[in-house]
Amino acid sequence: MTAADSAASRIVAAARNCIGARFRVHGRDPAIGLDCVGLAAHAYRAAGADPILPAGYALRGGAMRDIDERLRANGFIRVSDGIGVASDLFVLRPGPRQIHLAVHSGFGFIHADLALKRIVERPGAPPWPLLGIWRWRPDIRTGI
Repeated sequence: MTAADSAASRIVAAARNCIGARFRVHGRDPAIGLDCVGLAAHAYRAAGADPILPAGYALRGGAMRDIDERLRANGFIRVSDGIGVASDLFVLRPGPRQIHLAVHSGFGFIHADLALKRIVERPGAPPWPLLGIWRWRPDIRTGI
């Protein structure tokens, strides 16, 4: 197993360990609750990431340009193939002016489901428009 495979396994395992945690806006702790940003941060920390997280964001709004800049600053690269692999980060648009993050599990995706009010894993491809797939590369973190 390569170092990248090991990191990917830790990311997916950490995200799966959050399944069932309650949804909480701006949530950063699985024991208290997570939103999509908190879930992603928790999962990538398991592989050694130290993400710089946004604060005070709304459930709706946010520009994709800002998301792209923040992901790049945190060591992510955009994957161009549109398929992705387990541990990649999906950036989705579930509704107008809404941006959502989910972790590719290899089987489907793990995300903070607002309607179900908890972290879940759904099989298959996300039902929402895919704005981008990002892969964490710890060797390229640039800071903000």
